[in-house]
Amino acid sequence: MSNRAVLEVIALDAEDAVAAQAGGADRLELVTDMAADGLTPSRETFAAIRSAVDIPLRVMLRVADGFAAGDVDVLVGKAREMRRAGADEYVLGFLDEDGHADLVAVERIVAELDGARWTYHRAIDRAADRDALRKQLADLPGLDTYLTAGSPDGVDAGIPTLLAEAARTGQPGYEPQILVGGGLQLHHLPQLRAAGIDAFHIGGAARPAGWSAPVDAAAVREWREALDA
Repeated sequence: MSNRAVLEVIALDAEDAVAAQAGGADRLELVTDMAADGLTPSRETFAAIRSAVDIPLRVMLRVADGFAAGDVDVLVGKAREMRRAGADEYVLGFLDEDGHADLVAVERIVAELDGARWTYHRAIDRAADRDALRKQLADLPGLDTYLTAGSPDGVDAGIPTLLAEAARTGQPGYEPQILVGGGLQLHHLPQLRAAGIDAFHIGGAARPAGWSAPVDAAAVREWREALDA
Protein backbone atom coordinates (compact mmCIF):
# COMPACT_ATOMS: atom_id res chain seq x y z
CA MET A 1 0.00 0.00 0.00
CA SER A 2 1.45 3.37 -1.04
CA ASN A 3 2.01 6.18 1.45
CA ARG A 4 1.99 8.69 -1.39
CA ALA A 5 0.31 11.96 -0.47
CA VAL A 6 -2.70 12.98 -2.54
CA LEU A 7 -2.20 15.96 -4.86
CA GLU A 8 -5.47 17.39 -6.18
CA VAL A 9 -5.41 20.07 -8.89
CA ILE A 10 -8.22 22.34 -10.11
CA ALA A 11 -9.01 21.75 -13.80
CA LEU A 12 -11.21 23.96 -15.94
CA ASP A 13 -10.94 21.97 -19.17
CA ALA A 14 -9.29 18.97 -20.83
CA GLU A 15 -6.04 20.86 -21.47
CA ASP A 16 -5.71 21.56 -17.74
CA ALA A 17 -6.52 17.96 -16.94
CA VAL A 18 -3.89 16.50 -19.26
CA ALA A 19 -1.19 18.85 -17.93
CA ALA A 20 -2.13 18.15 -14.30
CA GLN A 21 -1.97 14.39 -14.79
CA ALA A 22 1.34 14.71 -16.66
CA GLY A 23 2.74 16.66 -13.71
CA GLY A 24 1.76 13.99 -11.21
CA ALA A 25 -1.70 14.99 -9.94
CA ASP A 26 -3.62 12.15 -8.29
CA ARG A 27 -7.05 13.71 -8.64
CA LEU A 28 -8.76 16.71 -10.24
CA GLU A 29 -11.41 19.08 -8.97
CA LEU A 30 -13.56 20.13 -11.93
CA VAL A 31 -15.04 23.61 -11.87
CA THR A 32 -15.94 26.52 -14.08
CA ASP A 33 -15.96 30.29 -13.43
CA MET A 34 -13.13 30.89 -10.98
CA ALA A 35 -14.29 34.51 -10.71
CA ALA A 36 -17.05 33.00 -8.55
CA ASP A 37 -14.55 30.66 -6.80
CA GLY A 38 -15.65 27.66 -8.86
CA LEU A 39 -19.09 26.56 -10.05
CA THR A 40 -20.42 23.33 -11.59
CA PRO A 41 -18.89 22.70 -15.02
CA SER A 42 -20.98 21.72 -18.01
CA ARG A 43 -21.73 18.09 -18.80
CA GLU A 44 -19.75 18.54 -22.02
CA THR A 45 -16.68 19.76 -20.11
CA PHE A 46 -16.92 16.83 -17.73
CA ALA A 47 -17.16 14.39 -20.65
CA ALA A 48 -14.17 15.94 -22.42
CA ILE A 49 -12.04 15.76 -19.27
CA ARG A 50 -13.18 12.23 -18.45
CA SER A 51 -12.11 11.05 -21.89
CA ALA A 52 -8.76 12.89 -21.69
CA VAL A 53 -7.42 11.50 -18.38
CA ASP A 54 -7.75 8.40 -16.25
CA ILE A 55 -7.29 9.81 -12.74
CA PRO A 56 -10.24 10.43 -10.37
CA LEU A 57 -12.38 13.53 -10.94
CA ARG A 58 -14.36 15.37 -8.29
CA VAL A 59 -17.08 17.56 -9.80
CA MET A 60 -18.11 20.77 -8.05
CA LEU A 61 -21.83 21.09 -7.24
CA ARG A 62 -22.29 24.84 -6.76
CA VAL A 63 -24.32 27.33 -8.79
CA ALA A 64 -23.60 30.69 -7.15
CA ASP A 65 -20.74 32.52 -5.49
CA GLY A 66 -20.65 32.32 -1.72
CA PHE A 67 -21.59 29.51 0.65
CA ALA A 68 -25.38 29.72 0.54
CA ALA A 69 -26.95 26.90 -1.46
CA GLY A 70 -29.25 29.13 -3.46
CA ASP A 71 -31.78 27.18 -5.52
CA VAL A 72 -31.54 23.64 -4.17
CA ASP A 73 -33.74 22.29 -6.96
CA VAL A 74 -31.17 23.52 -9.48
CA LEU A 75 -28.37 21.88 -7.49
CA VAL A 76 -30.27 18.60 -7.33
CA GLY A 77 -30.75 18.81 -11.10
CA LYS A 78 -27.02 19.38 -11.59
CA ALA A 79 -26.24 16.36 -9.42
CA ARG A 80 -28.62 14.18 -11.46
CA GLU A 81 -27.14 15.46 -14.71
CA MET A 82 -23.59 14.72 -13.61
CA ARG A 83 -24.55 11.27 -12.35
CA ARG A 84 -26.08 10.48 -15.74
CA ALA A 85 -22.89 11.74 -17.42
CA GLY A 86 -20.84 9.28 -15.38
CA ALA A 87 -19.45 11.43 -12.57
CA ASP A 88 -18.76 9.37 -9.47
CA GLU A 89 -17.05 11.82 -7.07
CA TYR A 90 -18.16 15.30 -6.03
CA VAL A 91 -17.41 18.50 -4.10
CA LEU A 92 -20.10 20.49 -2.27
CA GLY A 93 -20.78 22.35 0.94
CA PHE A 94 -23.28 24.95 2.11
CA LEU A 95 -23.95 27.05 5.19
CA ASP A 96 -27.20 28.55 6.44
CA GLU A 97 -27.53 32.22 7.35
CA ASP A 98 -26.22 31.53 10.87
CA GLY A 99 -23.05 29.85 9.63
CA HIS A 100 -24.13 26.31 10.42
CA ALA A 101 -24.16 23.44 7.94
CA ASP A 102 -27.20 23.74 5.65
CA LEU A 103 -28.37 20.20 6.27
CA VAL A 104 -31.52 20.55 4.19
CA ALA A 105 -29.51 21.42 1.08
CA VAL A 106 -26.64 19.02 1.72
CA GLU A 107 -28.89 16.07 2.54
CA ARG A 108 -31.04 16.61 -0.56
CA ILE A 109 -27.99 16.68 -2.80
CA VAL A 110 -26.25 13.75 -1.12
CA ALA A 111 -29.44 11.72 -1.58
CA GLU A 112 -28.91 12.09 -5.35
CA LEU A 113 -25.32 10.86 -5.24
CA ASP A 114 -26.18 7.22 -4.49
CA GLY A 115 -23.35 6.78 -1.99
CA ALA A 116 -20.69 8.41 -4.18
CA ARG A 117 -17.65 9.87 -2.42
CA TRP A 118 -17.58 13.62 -1.88
CA THR A 119 -15.64 16.50 -0.35
CA TYR A 120 -17.14 19.16 1.90
CA HIS A 121 -15.31 22.22 0.64
CA ARG A 122 -14.06 25.42 2.23
CA ALA A 123 -17.46 26.39 3.59
CA ILE A 124 -16.07 24.79 6.75
CA ASP A 125 -13.63 27.71 7.00
CA ARG A 126 -16.60 30.11 7.28
CA ALA A 127 -18.58 27.97 9.72
CA ALA A 128 -19.69 29.44 13.04
CA ASP A 129 -18.45 26.25 14.76
CA ARG A 130 -16.17 23.87 12.84
CA ASP A 131 -16.44 21.09 15.39
CA ALA A 132 -20.24 21.23 15.44
CA LEU A 133 -20.35 21.21 11.64
CA ARG A 134 -18.17 18.10 11.46
CA LYS A 135 -20.39 16.30 13.93
CA GLN A 136 -23.56 17.41 12.11
CA LEU A 137 -22.28 15.90 8.87
CA ALA A 138 -20.59 12.83 10.35
CA ASP A 139 -23.24 10.30 9.36
CA LEU A 140 -23.82 11.45 5.79
CA PRO A 141 -23.00 8.73 3.24
CA GLY A 142 -19.98 9.29 1.02
CA LEU A 143 -18.35 12.16 2.92
CA ASP A 144 -14.67 11.26 2.98
CA THR A 145 -12.83 14.60 2.74
CA TYR A 146 -12.80 18.17 4.06
CA LEU A 147 -11.13 20.78 1.83
CA THR A 148 -9.90 23.41 4.28
CA ALA A 149 -7.28 26.08 4.87
CA GLY A 150 -8.06 26.07 8.58
CA SER A 151 -9.12 29.72 8.30
CA PRO A 152 -11.09 31.97 5.93
CA ASP A 153 -7.85 33.92 5.56
CA GLY A 154 -5.91 30.98 4.14
CA VAL A 155 -3.38 28.39 5.22
CA ASP A 156 -0.94 30.89 6.76
CA ALA A 157 -3.59 31.82 9.33
CA GLY A 158 -5.06 28.34 9.53
CA ILE A 159 -2.02 26.24 10.42
CA PRO A 160 -2.86 25.97 14.15
CA THR A 161 -6.39 24.77 13.35
CA LEU A 162 -5.16 22.30 10.75
CA LEU A 163 -2.64 20.83 13.18
CA ALA A 164 -5.24 20.58 15.95
CA GLU A 165 -7.74 18.84 13.67
CA ALA A 166 -5.09 16.47 12.32
CA ALA A 167 -4.38 15.44 15.92
CA ARG A 168 -8.05 14.43 16.27
CA THR A 169 -8.09 12.14 13.23
CA GLY A 170 -10.36 9.16 13.83
CA GLN A 171 -12.48 10.82 16.49
CA PRO A 172 -16.21 11.28 15.79
CA GLY A 173 -16.54 13.88 13.03
CA TYR A 174 -12.83 13.73 12.25
CA GLU A 175 -12.74 10.51 10.22
CA PRO A 176 -12.72 12.24 6.78
CA GLN A 177 -9.36 13.07 5.25
CA ILE A 178 -8.06 16.64 5.60
CA LEU A 179 -7.35 18.08 2.14
CA VAL A 180 -5.42 21.33 2.64
CA GLY A 181 -6.02 24.11 0.15
CA GLY A 182 -6.51 27.85 0.04
CA GLY A 183 -3.32 29.87 -0.11
CA LEU A 184 -1.25 26.70 0.27
CA GLN A 185 2.46 27.22 -0.45
CA LEU A 186 5.35 24.83 -0.78
CA HIS A 187 6.93 26.00 2.48
CA HIS A 188 3.83 24.84 4.37
CA LEU A 189 4.30 21.21 3.37
CA PRO A 190 6.95 20.00 5.86
CA GLN A 191 4.97 21.09 8.93
CA LEU A 192 1.69 19.73 7.59
CA ARG A 193 3.23 16.42 6.50
CA ALA A 194 4.90 16.04 9.91
CA ALA A 195 1.45 16.34 11.47
CA GLY A 196 0.23 13.42 9.38
CA ILE A 197 -1.72 15.44 6.82
CA ASP A 198 -1.51 13.64 3.50
CA ALA A 199 -3.73 15.43 0.98
CA PHE A 200 -3.16 18.78 -0.72
CA HIS A 201 -5.15 20.91 -3.17
CA ILE A 202 -3.76 23.55 -5.54
CA GLY A 203 -5.32 25.91 -8.06
CA GLY A 204 -3.40 29.08 -8.75
CA ALA A 205 -0.14 27.39 -7.73
CA ALA A 206 -0.52 25.15 -10.78
CA ARG A 207 -0.80 28.22 -13.03
CA PRO A 208 2.27 30.46 -12.66
CA ALA A 209 0.95 32.68 -15.47
CA GLY A 210 -2.41 33.21 -13.74
CA TRP A 211 -5.94 31.88 -14.15
CA SER A 212 -6.10 33.07 -17.76
CA ALA A 213 -3.39 30.51 -18.58
CA PRO A 214 -3.69 26.71 -18.44
CA VAL A 215 -2.28 24.39 -15.82
CA ASP A 216 1.50 24.09 -16.14
CA ALA A 217 2.71 20.50 -15.89
CA ALA A 218 6.11 21.62 -14.60
CA ALA A 219 4.47 23.58 -11.77
CA VAL A 220 2.43 20.53 -10.78
CA ARG A 221 5.56 18.38 -10.96
CA GLU A 222 7.31 20.71 -8.50
CA TRP A 223 4.54 20.01 -5.98
CA ARG A 224 4.61 16.30 -6.71
CA GLU A 225 8.35 16.17 -6.10
CA ALA A 226 8.06 18.21 -2.89
CA LEU A 227 5.39 15.83 -1.57
CA ASP A 228 7.42 12.77 -2.53
CA ALA A 229 10.67 14.05 -1.05
